[in-house]
Order: sequence, then C-alpha cells, then structure tokens
Amino acid sequence: MKKSLAKNPNMLRTMIGTGLVLVLILSYAVYSNTLDSEYYGYKTTNESEIIDLQSNEEDSANWYFTSREAITWINVTIEGVEEESATLIIEASGVEWFYSPLLGVEDADFFNCEDGGFSETSESCSRASVHEIIIDSSEEQRIHGRVSLDLPIEGLGYIQSDNEHLAEEEARQIVENEKKTITWNIKLENEGEILSDDNLTINVNIVKHDFLSVEEFKLNPIQESIYSLATLIGCFFLLLFVPLTVYFSALYKSKNDDKLRLEN
Repeated sequence: MKKSLAKNPNMLRTMIGTGLVLVLILSYAVYSNTLDSEYYGYKTTNESEIIDLQSNEEDSANWYFTSREAITWINVTIEGVEEESATLIIEASGVEWFYSPLLGVEDADFFNCEDGGFSETSESCSRASVHEIIIDSSEEQRIHGRVSLDLPIEGLGYIQSDNEHLAEEEARQIVENEKKTITWNIKLENEGEILSDDNLTINVNIVKHDFLSVEEFKLNPIQESIYSLATLIGCFFLLLFVPLTVYFSALYKSKNDDKLRLEN
C-alpha cells in the first residue's frame, strides 16, 4: 500500500472523491426519508375513572362493577384485611387480562408484559380471566392489571400507513376493537369463605381511552441531515485514517531518502 500510494497519489484523490460522493448520496437519502416517514402518531384520552363498586352480598367483601370502555389498566387498592392470609379474587367475565406482582413497580428490571411467559432473561404477566392475589397484611396493598396490550398506555401510539386518512381509520379501529362490556367481580376469601367487609377499605379505578386525533410523524429534515452528514463524515474519516497515515509516512520517507541521497 505504501508503494502504491507513493507512486500513484491520484489513488488517494480518487478515494476521497468517491467517499464524498457517497456521503452526499447517503445524506440526500436520509433527507428524503424524513420528508415522508409513512408513520403516524395517534392520540387517545388517558383518563382514570374511580369506580363505584356495587355489593353482591350485604356486609360481605364481595363486589362487582361493569365497564364498557376501552381499558388499559385496572388498579385495586385494599386496606384493613384482618385475616393473616386472605385471597383477593378478581374475575373479568369473558375476557382474559394480564397480571403480575411486578406490574406498576418502577424498578422492575427484565420484565415485559408482552413476552407471553417466563424466560431465562425476563418475566412476563400471567394471562387469565381470574387472578388470585394473596393478601397477608392489613396495610395498604396495590394490585395493577393490564386489560389491553394494544392500546397506548400513555395515550400516544404509532402506526404505519399509506396516508393520514387510512391511519385515522386504523387508529379508530384499534380503539373500537378494545371497547368491550366486562363485568368485574371482586371478592376476598379465606379458605373458600367470603370475608366480612368490616374495617375494609377498597378502591378501584380504571384507565380508559377514546380516540382523539392522528398526525404524521415528522422529523426535522435539516437537523437530521446535519446529524447524518456529521456521522458519515466521521465514519469516512476513520476509514481514511489508516491509508492517509500510510501515504504521508511514505511521502515523508521518500523525501527523507532523497535528502540523504543528495547529502551523500
């Protein structure tokens, strides 16, 4: 390589010229793709509603309520359980939902409710229409469940579509498909017997969604082009660093040899 670069400096010019052309072509490709991403963001309401529980049996820890909205979360808070070991049973009629003790825990690592099971690297939710949770303390305990995994939990989701009209139809359909009439039954048992609701405090809320709007996902083409150009130039510089070092080393050695030859 030293001899080739020393004898043919045009090779270096060709490499630099070709690299600059590639940089310009790739920068234009990034710029054009930011103008039409084919991705659309859709917004939904993300409203928490406190549920007014109805009693199935008077003076017993046995309640129910009915939801008809598109729901992402059901949250239950219970306090004042006097039994040493009681079981809270939450049942959704005709619908499977997701539960894990790690749901809603901020520092839960290696956890993903969409994995569909337990693996060596992560744990996921269990999916069923009935979930049983052991309550072993009279202190406040919180239970979080996911009803839908398709709805955006923060009220903002993204879809890929050919145009804004089709994107809106698809987003509306996602929300409509999750609107189901569900009767929830919640009861507290100990050894198969329903406990009394004396001194019990239970609160239930759900997070519901309705379609709001859709808009095309856009990036700043100038900003993205600058970032991509800087990245490409940096990569190009790293690729040229070795041959440039070899070239200038060979050039310096050649001049030094000529100088020594003239002195002798």
